[in-house]
Amino acid sequence: MKTNLCVALNATPEQAEKLRELQTSFAQVCNALSPLVQEHRCWNRVTLHHLAYKGLREKFPSMGSQMTCNAIYAVSLASRVVFQHPASPYHHTKFEAKRLPLLRFSDQGPVYFDRHTLSIKPGLISLYTLGGRMHCELQLARKDEMMFREQKLRDVVLTRRPDGVFQLLFSFVHENDGGADAKTLAGRDLGTFPSHVQLEASA
Repeated sequence: MKTNLCVALNATPEQAEKLRELQTSFAQVCNALSPLVQEHRCWNRVTLHHLAYKGLREKFPSMGSQMTCNAIYAVSLASRVVFQHPASPYHHTKFEAKRLPLLRFSDQGPVYFDRHTLSIKPGLISLYTLGGRMHCELQLARKDEMMFREQKLRDVVLTRRPDGVFQLLFSFVHENDGGADAKTLAGRDLGTFPSHVQLEASA
């Protein structure tokens, strides 16, 4: 069973600008990876890493090694939903005789974090940005604090609301679900078409 916790960040205008820069750069990395998904018809995270990691690090050195890995993860998840989910109108079997559409990621799309790029201490959260670590106050209700103690954190995603406020979505799985394949869970949970992705028809 999965549960979510959404927390708005109390970011200053300067911090919000750094997060916008990160969001834009993260999308650029995702878009640089998309042609490989199209060409190789591959959305396996490990295979994509072997195909693209070195080239992405050379092209986007400021992104950092772990955040580059997170971008690969984001592309893998989105591609699984678009090309593999049974309900998707773009299921890969419909393109056996032609190239897959090209995924285009919005610069206002989600940014994935992990334990290497985000850390939490009582009342404080530390986030990776292109300009170094950023610290924000993080006030959690007691019941929310218990989620971090009693459940397994699966994903952390940064998003921007229409009003410009950044928020973090924490996705948890219960410990008794810990043996399930995380990618299978993610693909099932993301059954709706990702709103931050557009498709360009193949020539």
